[in-house]
Amino acid sequence: MQGFFITVAVLAMIRWVFPEVANGAESSVPSVPDIQNPVTHNSPTSKAKYHRILSVPSYKEAFPDTNAVQLVAARQWGVSPVKNREDAEARKRELVYIGSNPYYHVDPLSSSIPYLVPRAAILLQDIGQAFFDSLFVKGVPFHKLIVTSVLRSQDDVKKLRGRNMNATENSCHLYGTTFDICYNRYKTVEDPNGPSRRQVRNDTLKWVLSEVLRDMRVQQRCYIKYEVKQGCFHMTVR
Repeated sequence: MQGFFITVAVLAMIRWVFPEVANGAESSVPSVPDIQNPVTHNSPTSKAKYHRILSVPSYKEAFPDTNAVQLVAARQWGVSPVKNREDAEARKRELVYIGSNPYYHVDPLSSSIPYLVPRAAILLQDIGQAFFDSLFVKGVPFHKLIVTSVLRSQDDVKKLRGRNMNATENSCHLYGTTFDICYNRYKTVEDPNGPSRRQVRNDTLKWVLSEVLRDMRVQQRCYIKYEVKQGCFHMTVR
C-alpha cells in the first residue's frame, strides 16, 4: 500500500509539472465519425479516415443474371405461384410480411404484394443493414433503400402484361423469392424536428449500393440483374 501511494504521488507531481503529458494523451483518443457532417478524405482538417467509394466497373457486367437464371433459384426456394391477393393471405405459413423499417422503405405497391419467403426477407434485411454500414464507414449521411416490387400474384402479372407486353409471364416475382430495389431514389434519414441533412447525389448512393450488392452476389446469396428501363436492381435469393 505504501508503494501504491508513492506511485500515485509521483504521477500527480509529473502531471502538475508537465501538463502537456495529459493533453497529449487526450489528443490520442480517436474521434468518432460525424455522420451528420462528414468530412472528405482529402480535407487537411479531417480527423477520421473514411473508406473510398469505388462502385463497380460496369453495372451490366457486375449484375448480368437474366430472368432465366433467376427463375431456377426462384423455383428452388420459392412457393408455388399465388393466384391472387386472397391466395397470398392464405399462405402466411410460407410467406412473411415485409414493411418499411429502419433499413429500407417499401413503396406503395400497385402491382405486387409485400410478402417474401423467409430466406428472401432475410436477404433484404441484410442488404439494408450492409448499406447502412457502408454509408457509415464512407462518411455518407444515412439513407434508406426503396423497395419497388415484391411478390406478384398471377392476376398481377396478367394486368402488367396487359399494359406492358415486355413483362414476362413466368416472372420470378411469382415465387416470393424476388424483389426490386430502385437505384435512382432513396429515403433520407433525418430528425423531422432537427436540421436538414447534407444533400447526397443519387449517383453517389448508387455507387455505394452497387458495392454492397456485388459483395452479396459474390457470396452467392443472390442473383442480380441491372434493369435500365425500370431503374432498379432486380434480384432473387439463392
